Parts: sequence; structure tokens; C-alpha cells
Amino acid sequence: MPEPNHPFIELLKSDRRFKVEAYHFVRESLAYAHNVLKMGASGKSASEDVRHLTGQQLCEAIRRFALEQYGMMAEIVLNEWGIHSTGDFGEIVYNLIGIEVMKKSESDRREDFDDVYSFDKAFREDFQIKLPE
Repeated sequence: MPEPNHPFIELLKSDRRFKVEAYHFVRESLAYAHNVLKMGASGKSASEDVRHLTGQQLCEAIRRFALEQYGMMAEIVLNEWGIHSTGDFGEIVYNLIGIEVMKKSESDRREDFDDVYSFDKAFREDFQIKLPE
């Protein structure tokens, strides 16, 4: 367990909008984007600049990871953690940047996460059950 004055604990105390699971899920989604979806990767190098994702790309990776992990319950799980829109992903990312758990490029903006997709469409209307072949 982190120390009482650990930046993550201080973040959770200062911004109570999101549960700790939301922060972990966004970080896991970034790893999923790199390792599974191969987003931000190139054959040339694995430097941070090459592996960087835009806000829109990270939102898409989060959507896909949420559906993979929670299926038709994805929106409900995210809502339970305080996440109700893609803008909330941006708030979480920028909180993590603030405590130096994530990094941003000079071209990144918090607004890059706003209105990337509607949760209703992304998690309900577009949800499909895939049967084994």
C-alpha cells in the first residue's frame, strides 16, 4: 500500500470525482493500447515519442479494453468509478500527468479527450455479442 503522503493518495484526497479503479483502468488501457492494439508503436523504435498516443487514440483503446474486460456491463462499471464521458478520461489522464505518473507531449491538450464518442453509442448501441465460431 502506498505511503500516506504518496502523490497518488494525495490525488485521491484532492479530487474525489473518480475512484482509484478508474485511474488504474486508464493506466491499464494505455498498456493495452501499446501491447495488444499496437497503437503508437512502430518498427523503428520503442521510444516514448514513438509510443505516444493522442487523446482520441487513448479513448478508443479505453473503449475497446472496457468492452473486452466488462462486455455489456462496461458503461455501468465506468459510471460506478465516476466516469461518464470521454472528457472524464482526460481529467484522469491530466491528474496522472500532474503527479508524474503519465507524460504528455507539447501538442497534447486536455480538450483532446472531449466528445470523442458518446457512451450510449460506444457501449450500448454498438455493443455486439460475438459467438464462438
